[in-house]
Amino acid sequence: MTITAIIADDEPLLRQHLATLLARCWPELKLQAQCADGVEALDAISRHQPQVVFLDIRMPGLDGLALARHLSALAQPPLIVFTTAYDQYAVAAFEQAAVDYLLKPVEQTRLANACQRLQQRLAIPRDANALDSLISQMQKLAPAPAPLKWLKASKGEDLHLIPVEEIVAFRAEDKYVTLHRQRGKGDEQYLLRLSLKELMNQLDSDQFWQIHRANIVRVDAIKRVTRDLAGRLWVEAGDLRLAVSRSAQSLFKEM
Repeated sequence: MTITAIIADDEPLLRQHLATLLARCWPELKLQAQCADGVEALDAISRHQPQVVFLDIRMPGLDGLALARHLSALAQPPLIVFTTAYDQYAVAAFEQAAVDYLLKPVEQTRLANACQRLQQRLAIPRDANALDSLISQMQKLAPAPAPLKWLKASKGEDLHLIPVEEIVAFRAEDKYVTLHRQRGKGDEQYLLRLSLKELMNQLDSDQFWQIHRANIVRVDAIKRVTRDLAGRLWVEAGDLRLAVSRSAQSLFKEM
């Protein structure tokens, strides 16, 4: 029986390199398509229904893990070989996994081993839970995105690139978020088309605290914390006085 496969990788040179090595390691394998992103790969898999997919994890649009989730819902999902840039500790964690991995750039000896494992898996009944298990492990070990160092914000008709170390606070107002920047002349204000939730997902949580549903403050910009007669906390940062919600007051217990 002819075994079919698809390669999905957004790096053309690495994609072609893998195809060339596959022709040497597994000449009987029929390569049906080479795809540049997850959406293109999903379409190709729907059309060709390959038994094997060599799948890059980081791709634009639909990444490898998200695509693998789609595939795991199929009645007969393909065997997936992830191509990764993980270090040796993460790689070691997958040695006993049901589906293989390849560390980029792919080496021929490693690929030959992967092909042998695939051939063995194709010769035995499939474990329906194996793919879900591997994806869950990879998501736990995948490195978190690096925190933002710069933010694009607008002021009038101009777009500015603001270093995060100059940002004092973010304040949610109507449909926009106001970014407050502290420089020599005092407070400068810019507009962002992001929610505070989206910002907190991208900022370093050790550097920025969300102290209120409408306020995020840079921790080392805080000059003092005061309590009013009603027992409410207020943070003074730069030229701003920001309210602290009851749920966020625990952040200041040690201050």
